[in-house]
Amino acid sequence: MRRAGGGISAVAIAAVLVTLLLASPANALQVGDKAPDFTLTAPGGKQVKLADLLGKGPVVIYTFIQAFTPT
Repeated sequence: MRRAGGGISAVAIAAVLVTLLLASPANALQVGDKAPDFTLTAPGGKQVKLADLLGKGPVVIYTFIQAFTPT
């Protein structure tokens, strides 16, 4: 199985997801909508831009809505 993003760690992906969840309110995207471009800081200070990842192929952003909520 090939690693997504050519070495982008799970921490960077988690940072993207947390940032998206904490971002200011916006209209929800529907299936098939194009996501707005964004840039986040990955571990080690490297900037990760959605447009750069899209240049390497499809990008899937998946959230675990209840992952950080008490049960």
